[in-house]
Amino acid sequence: MSRDGTIPVRPGEELQLEVLEPFLRERLEIPAAPLEVSQFPSGASNLTYLLRAGEWEAVLRRPPFGPLPPKAHDMVREAGLLKRIHPAFPLAPDPLLIVEDSALLGAPFYLMERRRGIVLDDRFPDDLPHTPERGRQISAAMVDTLVRLHDVDWKQAGLGDFGKPDGFMERQVRGWIGRYEKAKTDEWEGVEHLCRWLTDNVPTSPAATVIHNDFKLNNMLLDPRDPGRPMAVVDWEMATIGDPLFDLAVALGYWVRPDDPEELRNVLPTVTVLPGFYSKEEFLQAYAEKSGRDVSSFHFYLTFAYFKLAVILQQIYARWKHGQTKDPRFAGFGERVRNLIQHADGLARAGRL
Repeated sequence: MSRDGTIPVRPGEELQLEVLEPFLRERLEIPAAPLEVSQFPSGASNLTYLLRAGEWEAVLRRPPFGPLPPKAHDMVREAGLLKRIHPAFPLAPDPLLIVEDSALLGAPFYLMERRRGIVLDDRFPDDLPHTPERGRQISAAMVDTLVRLHDVDWKQAGLGDFGKPDGFMERQVRGWIGRYEKAKTDEWEGVEHLCRWLTDNVPTSPAATVIHNDFKLNNMLLDPRDPGRPMAVVDWEMATIGDPLFDLAVALGYWVRPDDPEELRNVLPTVTVLPGFYSKEEFLQAYAEKSGRDVSSFHFYLTFAYFKLAVILQQIYARWKHGQTKDPRFAGFGERVRNLIQHADGLARAGRL
C-alpha cells in the first residue's frame, strides 16, 4: 500500500482512462500533468479510486462490475444526497461531478473532493501509536459526529425525497429478510427463528432523522495530528431518512469490545478492542445524554443491526460464490455470515443485551 493509502487498481476493476481522461478534462480544471489512477482497498461494495494529476486530486466512486441487485449501488442518488447535506454537515465530502450516463464507464459514477485523513481498521498506524487517551478521544468523536448528523434539519436541507420515514423499521426488517432470501447460499442455523423474532418485535421509532446507515469507525477519516478530530465521513451509499436508533445500532454493531464473543471479534477485527475505547454501554449512554433520545428499546435495534450486517456480507459472498467478483477477501465471508447470525439469534433468545 502506498503512503496515500491506495493500491494499484485490482485486475478486472480498471477504468477506461482513454475515454475517462478527455471527458474529465473537458468539464473540470485539471492540470496538464498525466492523470494517474490508484484504488482504495477498503470497502466491499462500491469501488473507490484516487485520481491525481500533479497537485490535483479527486475521488471517483462507481458500482462494482457484474450484475447488480435492483436499486442497489445508486451512484446518482448517493452523490445527490451528498450535494444537499454537505452545506449542513461539512464532514460529508462535496461532489464535483455527477455522471448519470452509463456509456462512459459502463455504469453511472461521480467525482468528489479528496479528503485526507487516517482510517482505523484493526490497528493504529506505526507513526500514530495507540494510547488509552486516544481511544477515548476517538470514541467521543464518534458519538459527537453521530449526534451532529442526527441534528441536521433534513427538510430544510432539501432531503425530503431521500426516504420514507413512516413505517421505516417495519420496511427495513421486511427488506433485509427479503435480501437475505435472494442472496442465500447456505443453511445457517438460527436464521429462521431470528427472522421471526425480528418481524414480531419491531419497536415504535423516535422522530426521523438523516441516517448514514453504515456509520462505523473506518468510515471516518481522522486528523493524523489529532485523531479525536474527524476530517470526513465517507461511504454514504445507504444513507436515508429514518430511525436514528438504527443508525446508532449499526455503529455499535461494528464496535467490538474485548468482552464480546470470540466469533464476533473474529468477524469484525477493529481497534475498538484496545484499552481506552468506550464500552458499548458507555457509547450508548453518551449518545443518549447528548441526543436526549430514549434508548430503552435498543436491544431490538442492535440485534437487527447484526442481522443486517450478516445480510450485507451474504450478498457479497453470494457474488463471490457465483463468480461475479474475484476479490479473494470475500472467500471467507460465509463463515462470517454464520457467526453473525449465530450472535444475533443469541441476542434475540436472551431478550436483553
